[in-house]
Amino acid sequence: MRLSPRALRAARAAWREGFPLQGRDVARWFPGHMAKGLKKMQSSLKLVDCVIEVHDARISFHHAGGALFLSQGSLAEASAEEVASSLWASGGRPTHLQGSSWAPSGSDPQVLGGHRRCTSAAGMAGSGLVWQLLGRNPLFRETLGLKPHLLVLNKMDLADLTEQQKIEQHLAGEGLKHVIFTNCIKDENVKQIIPKVTELVGSSYRYHRAENLDCCVLVVGIPNVGKSSLINSLRRQHLRTGKAARVGGEPGITRAVMSRVQVCERPLIFLMDTPGVLAPRIESVETGLKLALCGTVLDHLVGEETMADYLLYTLNRHQLLGYVQHYGLDSACDDIEHVLKRVAVRLGKTRKVKVLTGTGDVNVVQPNYSAAACDFLRAFRSGCFGPVMLDRDVLRSTGLPSC
Repeated sequence: MRLSPRALRAARAAWREGFPLQGRDVARWFPGHMAKGLKKMQSSLKLVDCVIEVHDARISFHHAGGALFLSQGSLAEASAEEVASSLWASGGRPTHLQGSSWAPSGSDPQVLGGHRRCTSAAGMAGSGLVWQLLGRNPLFRETLGLKPHLLVLNKMDLADLTEQQKIEQHLAGEGLKHVIFTNCIKDENVKQIIPKVTELVGSSYRYHRAENLDCCVLVVGIPNVGKSSLINSLRRQHLRTGKAARVGGEPGITRAVMSRVQVCERPLIFLMDTPGVLAPRIESVETGLKLALCGTVLDHLVGEETMADYLLYTLNRHQLLGYVQHYGLDSACDDIEHVLKRVAVRLGKTRKVKVLTGTGDVNVVQPNYSAAACDFLRAFRSGCFGPVMLDRDVLRSTGLPSC
């Protein structure tokens, strides 16, 4: 919905210039099953030929933040050639943690991009490097660097893709050249995945899996982006069979790395589902709020009313006013208390509260703001407000020309 120019100017005059992030924080959400899942992913590297990373198309550029520490144990599983070639090719930037040189004695240092390069896997681990890597979650970016990588931006039906070409150009600049937009609920574009995986595996060196006739793919991503839905969609498309992985509308449904699930007969391809993995701490509050709006963390950890307030601010800022029509409001508004009050009254989400007065207790009917905020978030996530690109501000700051 778009208001008339006069009504829009009148509404925008009262809208906030920015969203106050001071004093807000996104709670840590790194349960035991996430840590175990990450370790299992690393130990499964030898068993896979390709990695499919699934992410929400509404937040194409945002990840969980932070850096990845390459431990000696995980590097020891890969050959020196795999680590030296793949990690540097993936766009990693080494950062010193200790010492004046990151190439240890006894290694074979080379100069690459202004940095000294160490081709010894053990030497890299011993140097205590932190790799600042591009990607949606740096905690499993090591996995992506070692194997062919396909980025699947799911939930395309909920995302505003009017500038899809610009999004792809920006991702290509980050080194993510193989990107497919999908809607796994309706199987849109899912048929493109198997041919792309076959192409990537066929053009890469499979190391110790060169003699295997089948192809095994690891599916990774942050919580609640549709990893299990992707596996089920591929099985519907290629095997004409039902679900093999549980799905749900909240994070934490998949809690362990699954065994191999066949998704295609010719070529013979197996997929391994994994639990969603977030960084132990999300450094940017605004990034955390965007992740929370897309359901990657449990709502109560952030606060439903806080999330609804940030969503209202974002929708108004980008003039995405579908909520006005959805709830039958008189006009757009930037006051979350006023909007939630109208939502609660319209939906009958009220509660009786006893108020102590001079003549005794009086029952007063008040709007249930928490219930209204939950409905506001549910409507956004189900697409009732229309397609939304939460990373539109990031897209505009790239400097790329509009499509």
